Amino acid sequence: MNQNDLSDLRAEFDKLVKDSCSMDPEDLKKDSGEEDQEDEAPVPQFVDALTSKLLAPAISGVYLSRLDIKRIAEAIDESLPIKERVRMIRSLFRHTNSKKYLEDAFGEINRHINGRVLIYNELGEAFPSSKAIFDEHAHKAKKTMKMFEQIIEDFEEIEPSSDPLFI
Repeated sequence: MNQNDLSDLRAEFDKLVKDSCSMDPEDLKKDSGEEDQEDEAPVPQFVDALTSKLLAPAISGVYLSRLDIKRIAEAIDESLPIKERVRMIRSLFRHTNSKKYLEDAFGEINRHINGRVLIYNELGEAFPSSKAIFDEHAHKAKKTMKMFEQIIEDFEEIEPSSDPLFI
């Protein structure tokens, strides 16, 4: 093997490492531009209120991890990359245009929350002195699920002909 071939190969490898694995803040800003544009795209009005209430365990009574959100998306045939939880929820609801989609998404979220409520009930029975704490979290979780029903009820479907510019 020729020494020039090795140096060319080494140069290509160094370029690949620099482009793909750089920890330089300037390089990271260049790479994240496309994702930031997608994350800044407009979302329905209810999404900001939903994320602030759903992702705060003190308000919703449950903690939904990134993996939980990913499983929720997969259950309704959506594909989400693993990101921050807020960005994942925004991506999940970004293209919402029908009540059916909302019902499916919230149905899946309800299944995850109900799983947590069952865990709270089991823990409350196993540890009676802490039952009040677990009951409080279960009550918050049920209240959160009622919020989903209200969002679905208030949602106005967007028809393809609803475009004001479409004549």
